[in-house]
Amino acid sequence: MSFFPGPSGPLVHTSIQEQRDRWERKRSRTARELVQTEQRYCQQLELVTTYFVEILKAKGTLRQDIRESIFSSIKSIHSVNQSLLVHLENGYFGRGFDQFCPQLYHYKTYVDNIHNASKVLKIQLKRNKAFRRFKKLQEDRPEFNNCKLEELLQLPTQRIHQYKYFLQDLTENTSPDNPEFLQLSRAVTSVSEVSRRIQDNARSHENHLQLCRVQKLLKGQKTKVLAAGRWYIREGWLRMVPRKGAETKPKMFFLFSDMLLQAKRCSPLHPTSGDKFVGQHAYPLQECTVEKVFGHTRSQGGLLSLTFPQAKLLLMSSDQEDLNDWFESLSSAIRKLQSNSTVVHRRDELCRKPLHAAPDSHNTPSSSNTPGRKRNMVSAKPDERVLAPPAGQEDIAPKRMKLVDTPVQSPEAATSSCVIL
Repeated sequence: MSFFPGPSGPLVHTSIQEQRDRWERKRSRTARELVQTEQRYCQQLELVTTYFVEILKAKGTLRQDIRESIFSSIKSIHSVNQSLLVHLENGYFGRGFDQFCPQLYHYKTYVDNIHNASKVLKIQLKRNKAFRRFKKLQEDRPEFNNCKLEELLQLPTQRIHQYKYFLQDLTENTSPDNPEFLQLSRAVTSVSEVSRRIQDNARSHENHLQLCRVQKLLKGQKTKVLAAGRWYIREGWLRMVPRKGAETKPKMFFLFSDMLLQAKRCSPLHPTSGDKFVGQHAYPLQECTVEKVFGHTRSQGGLLSLTFPQAKLLLMSSDQEDLNDWFESLSSAIRKLQSNSTVVHRRDELCRKPLHAAPDSHNTPSSSNTPGRKRNMVSAKPDERVLAPPAGQEDIAPKRMKLVDTPVQSPEAATSSCVIL
């Protein structure tokens, strides 16, 4: 007579134990890699604090404000991570990150300053000969192993992303009954917040560079592209179809989160502006509608119809894929802008309080004996958009680019009529 174990027999117990053993092996592998990379990370931080921060402070090669702009809170980060490393080497991962996460404000300060630090460093290397020579001498030390200062200064932001994945793996392979499970879960949340902050800062910086590039492409200062809350989406050539059957004219269009800018190329014979554009019209997207027009291009591309409160455009492209891309980009920008405007409008309605209290029925005089009262009206006119002055412009190749995650533009940044530039 053969014996087959039931659902709660030895086979089920063995399967559960095997799963736990797999979790433990994965956890041990992740923990070992975390400790090894943390040791290397702390060594690199020590190179920066010892051979740059401390020596520069002693020599006085850089002014204190410039030195702090470049290195920010990296010395405090080094101190915090040395304490974390001691816990990790002793196997106290939960306790180590539980004490590490309240100190993440040093990382927040650092990541918020990272782009400014890079800019100040470039300026000093260009203008300060003594600092340029000092940097080269320090980087030639064998301890640096051909690492450049620019690379070392990027390590804290990279390390935050690494912590996020290390902690996720440790948490997934730690039993909920383990006291470290809650500590590691809290650490995942805290580190993920800083990781998102780094990504948001990077997107904002990239967007600023794109706005500066477009501003530099436009001749003169009449057309202002740099504005608070404005996001670059894409650009490209489209042909304008006139109403009265004349020939189509190619125009350059720049799409932003709150407006569509139409421009024409300057004369190629111009001695200084041959590669630039002149802004012609800025169409606000707040009250715009866009739709495809079929049957007019014989399956070669198509037409887009854009309707504004005081204007209407017919735009044509012979490239079907490019036309579809424009349609999706315009539709998405308009939808986000109008959705945000609706949310703000409803919030204002909910927050609006009555102008007068309800009258008492016993003490209210008759309407014939009550003199007329002038009510205080609350103006609902939105604030005018404040355009930021042009910032330092960066040189970037003028090419078509898109931002995948375009944040929603505030409703105050759009107007309801076409602006003729």
